[in-house]
Amino acid sequence: MRLPDKKDDPSYLDELISQEAAAEFLSTSPRFLEKRRSTGDGPPFIRISHRCIRYRRKDLIEWADSLTKTSTSAA
Repeated sequence: MRLPDKKDDPSYLDELISQEAAAEFLSTSPRFLEKRRSTGDGPPFIRISHRCIRYRRKDLIEWADSLTKTSTSAA
């Protein structure tokens, strides 16, 4: 009997995750996300409070997909 995988749950992509979890999801560092937030070219985020930033997995996926290129010379 196979146990249900959390990723099979429809709410998995909408779940709010921490900056550290988002960085791990994208295989990058939390500092990378901090820099991208300050320049405005990172993934969409939710500011719960001054020190509490959250991301949705679906937003991370859409943002990463928007960066997909077919050539190193592509703008």
